[in-house]
Amino acid sequence: MNSEIELKLLKEIEELRKEVNLLKGKDENKIPTYQYSKIRDTELKKLFEIEKNLDKQIFFKWFNNQIEIVNEVEVFLNDLIAENESLVETYSEEDLKVNFIVPILNKIKFKSFDKKVRDFYELSMTYKTSQFILNGTCDFVVSEGLVESKKPYFFIQEFKRHEEYGNPRPQLLAELITAVELNDWKFIKGAYITGGHWHFAILEKLERHKYQYFISQNFDSTKIEDLKAIYKNLLFVKNEILAMVDT
Repeated sequence: MNSEIELKLLKEIEELRKEVNLLKGKDENKIPTYQYSKIRDTELKKLFEIEKNLDKQIFFKWFNNQIEIVNEVEVFLNDLIAENESLVETYSEEDLKVNFIVPILNKIKFKSFDKKVRDFYELSMTYKTSQFILNGTCDFVVSEGLVESKKPYFFIQEFKRHEEYGNPRPQLLAELITAVELNDWKFIKGAYITGGHWHFAILEKLERHKYQYFISQNFDSTKIEDLKAIYKNLLFVKNEILAMVDT
């Protein structure tokens, strides 16, 4: 009899606890939501089995492309450095984007009316499963679709390091995972920027919720040879995307 009373009391206590949590706005049945702009390594590893692969050979074809920088582009890149290198580390996020990053991306010219591809800024995106939701806005995405994004191909995350959420790498990886799952792909490319420094990334899906990723060496965009390499790497991605659209 005592055990039955105890069980009844425990059940009533549990029901009261749930009611209190609901009053506090805590729905225990609610699917947890993670924002791209705030996700950290610890949360990413809680959601997925993900590991960094140190092998840099995967970047060989990408970085050793045969793209030539014409004189007009080299003059443009030199002028861009001259105008911005002393201010890059003090720029706000918007200053950095408008003065130094967007001119490079506009010069690449990802937009193609013929192929129905363009670049999107602050693109909203969501990946939802029965266990979690990933959502938020992505800083920069090259995607199929002119009026709205239909198939995201390439991401750039974090134009400037934020104080509270200072690591753009897990944020980029969360976006790449979303795109791989939405597109049903195995590989996808991206990049993240902190101040004047660029890192390129490749994500590979191994199996359901299991991935590996590769991070390139640092490219310092205030140095002309590095900036030329960044430009060529982005142009390689553009050409690859346009070829993928054709197929």
